[in-house]
Amino acid sequence: MSTTSPSAAWNTTGLVALPVYGLILGFTTRKPQPDGALDPEGWARFVSSPTYLVEHIASSILGAVLVIFGTLALGAILSRSRAPRLALWGTVLAATGQTLFMVPGTISTFATPAIGGAYLSGNREVMTIEFSPVLTLITGVALLLTVAGNVILGVAIWRSGVLAKWAGLLWIIGTLVFYVLGAFLGMATTGASLPTQPVGAVLITISCAWIAWTVLRTRKTQGPTVPHLPIDGPTDRVSHSAKAA
Repeated sequence: MSTTSPSAAWNTTGLVALPVYGLILGFTTRKPQPDGALDPEGWARFVSSPTYLVEHIASSILGAVLVIFGTLALGAILSRSRAPRLALWGTVLAATGQTLFMVPGTISTFATPAIGGAYLSGNREVMTIEFSPVLTLITGVALLLTVAGNVILGVAIWRSGVLAKWAGLLWIIGTLVFYVLGAFLGMATTGASLPTQPVGAVLITISCAWIAWTVLRTRKTQGPTVPHLPIDGPTDRVSHSAKAA
């Protein structure tokens, strides 16, 4: 009986999760966050709105699960291509970076709205709250690992021989635009998000959708896989016994 192997099914599901993550990322970053130093009132209203909490749960928690799952699936597929070592290093670095991003993501999801609400209630001194420098360190390491890992994965896609090269190039460009020209540049300058983030998210989504479509089309063309029996499984033992008799 022809069946699709469980690992292939999980990898396909993970690849489909990647463009879903990209769509969430693009939607939740469509509105740049105001600069808290220049416009504390606007910043406080922005972060204390109900939509902010919902969107950050979607991007920082659900999105993190989707992208880690999808990255592992992509790495598994690329490990059987022409660039297995790049796939391994890229997967480990990118997945680790995304895991570390859950630390500042959780704080921005639940602590930031409380600060904004306190400011709107008249507590102006709440804006002077400073988090531990360790948080900055974790965020910086997460950013570095995520960018490095995804750039390596983009190169692995380019060299794989099984996925479209241009999907790998879009993966790299989207990563640089979102994380370097968006997240990092925003933190280093205004302290707020920049319009470059949704642009990078769109590029990432296109790349992810292209990759998922390629794999799905290839597997549909090849048909379901047939599991192989062990070399000396039950059927083989019966055959050996019959020959011996």
